[in-house]
Amino acid sequence: MHINELAAHLDSWAIDLGFQQIGVADTDLSDYAPDFRAWLEQRFQGDMGYMARNVGKRIDPSKLVPGTLRVLSARMDYLPATRSDVLNSPDKAYISHYALGRDYHKTLRSRLRALAKQIEFHAGGQYRAFTDSAPVLEKPLAAKAGIGWVGKNTLVLNETAGSWFFLGEIFTNIPLPVNTKVKEDKCGVCKACINVCPTGAIVGPKQLDARRCISYLTIEHKGVIAEELRESIGNRIFGCDDCQLVCPWNRFAQASEEPDFVPRQGLDAPTLIGLLAWSEADFLERTEGMALRRINYSQWVRNLAIASGNAQPNPSLIRAVKKKLTESRQMSDGLASEHLEWAIQELNSR
Repeated sequence: MHINELAAHLDSWAIDLGFQQIGVADTDLSDYAPDFRAWLEQRFQGDMGYMARNVGKRIDPSKLVPGTLRVLSARMDYLPATRSDVLNSPDKAYISHYALGRDYHKTLRSRLRALAKQIEFHAGGQYRAFTDSAPVLEKPLAAKAGIGWVGKNTLVLNETAGSWFFLGEIFTNIPLPVNTKVKEDKCGVCKACINVCPTGAIVGPKQLDARRCISYLTIEHKGVIAEELRESIGNRIFGCDDCQLVCPWNRFAQASEEPDFVPRQGLDAPTLIGLLAWSEADFLERTEGMALRRINYSQWVRNLAIASGNAQPNPSLIRAVKKKLTESRQMSDGLASEHLEWAIQELNSR
């Protein structure tokens, strides 16, 4: 199949596999390299040491996979069809939309590989698929591929889809025609995402200090969460969607029809008391195959403790926290115990 004919089929093949959009970019990320290096120099990556490794491969995809000439960037929507207002229900626990269903790494990786095999069958060439599994600057690549532009909240925004989508990439040595980059930053003067961030993690347009970001704190950060940040975390126990929930472009976002992303285990609106009752075995069983496995049980209890400390005190919740504290001490889990002790102090002080 001729390259131009192949390019004409990409959209339909991608859609058949559950993607909503696909674009093609070249490997020149030199325009984005200075900002990425500056972000690292300010140590905004926090404990994510891997972000500072393989910088050369991040800013030059042809070094990550030798021979790469093009990167295919694919978008898959994940917004749940409906969800109750958990953020304003302090007796409940909020889990980020993206983590409610099957682990997106599994879904996207298998679909990207299927797409790569289909392209290889028709045109030959070499292909490698990635979904957060290698040093890839996926947002700049998505912007170059015409998926959208990088908004002030550092997420890729799309005129018709907002930002509720996953990204995945296929590296190839086939010189496909590239898509046109979205030329205009369409955030304009809007600062809604900056203003709404509970911890002030968006320190400026397109500048995120991960060390203050609730998604980082509740997932990537493995240790103690600073007391001055705990109240701002509210009832968010895994990730944070505030900068997306407030974004005007997300009024155009469509609910996902992908079965893999349907919320599991009632985790779209769970109660704190119910989750505190989970043992480690329960946690491992009920989060199997989900992105929630990115944290361990100790982090899970730590996050629940902070949410509990921010909740309205009631006897049932206090009993649940005290019981979990006893269990954590018996397991010599210092991280969980420290945060549970704080939660009890907070509940008893109000």
